[in-house]
Amino acid sequence: MADLDQARTAKSHLRTALAGRTGVRGIGLQPDGDGYLLRVNVERPADGAGVPTRVDGVPVDVRVVGAVRAI
Repeated sequence: MADLDQARTAKSHLRTALAGRTGVRGIGLQPDGDGYLLRVNVERPADGAGVPTRVDGVPVDVRVVGAVRAI
C-alpha cells in the first residue's frame, strides 16, 4: 500500500494528467487499509473512461457523484 507521501505525489501527477477533462469533479486521497488510494469523483460513468487504475503504483478508484453545485 502507498504511504501518505507517495499518495500525495501520485495525486499531483494524476491532477496534471486529468487537467481540463470535463466531468472530473474532484481528486482526493482515501485511506485504504494500511495505506492510501486516490479517489476521482466524476459526474457520469462515461467521464471515468480512460482514468488510469494506478498512478505511480498507487491504486485509483473512480466514483460517480453526479453534478456538483454550490449550495
